[in-house]
Amino acid sequence: MKELIPKLIDQGYLKTSRIIEAFKNIDRKDFIPGDVKDEAGFNTPLPIGWGQTISQPLTVAFMLELLQPKEGDNILDIGAGSGWQTSLLAYCVGSKGKIFAIERIPELAEFARKNIAKYNFISKERVELICADASKGWPDTANYSELVERFDKIICAAAINPATNNKSKGVEKIPEEWKKQLKIDGRLVTPIESSIWLIIKKSGNEFEEQEFPGFAFVPLIKNKNK
Repeated sequence: MKELIPKLIDQGYLKTSRIIEAFKNIDRKDFIPGDVKDEAGFNTPLPIGWGQTISQPLTVAFMLELLQPKEGDNILDIGAGSGWQTSLLAYCVGSKGKIFAIERIPELAEFARKNIAKYNFISKERVELICADASKGWPDTANYSELVERFDKIICAAAINPATNNKSKGVEKIPEEWKKQLKIDGRLVTPIESSIWLIIKKSGNEFEEQEFPGFAFVPLIKNKNK
């Protein structure tokens, strides 16, 4: 990563000082299985088990720059995976912010929890991670009952509607709960099929959107028959 980060900066994928600091301080090697640890500095996705991957650093950098995480933000992180992106976000939001991370696969959620704990983000209550169906957004609980317009930003690491014939685009494919839980002027970054989309909420039912094609992601996993 020490060699890769300057390349991502030179290529324009890493721009923001806080995100660059996060990449330098949160070691990707801490979030991948032992058999591929030697490949942590490669700009490629890597297997993390259970049919999932940790995204290539270029893609993570591109999405975080679109998201623009700021100190004090509350961010919903959908598809925590290995926990690397979750930890990068936790670094960016600082002690005044919080990351609400969701992972659908129980074994992977536990893997992510152990990895994130290496940086004390869970013990410091900077990250809360649950195993749930992320397509429904953050679940309504006693602690977080006011979920409408709760999050400053939302980011998803898996593709919505991969390879479908649904001709709707952008915000039309985003789960309604995500849109409801995003604050006005909040930013939502998610893959849809083979593109990354930036969606900005301008009002309760008005959104700006921008598409960036040419990417590949694992599909977003939902509960069956729901």
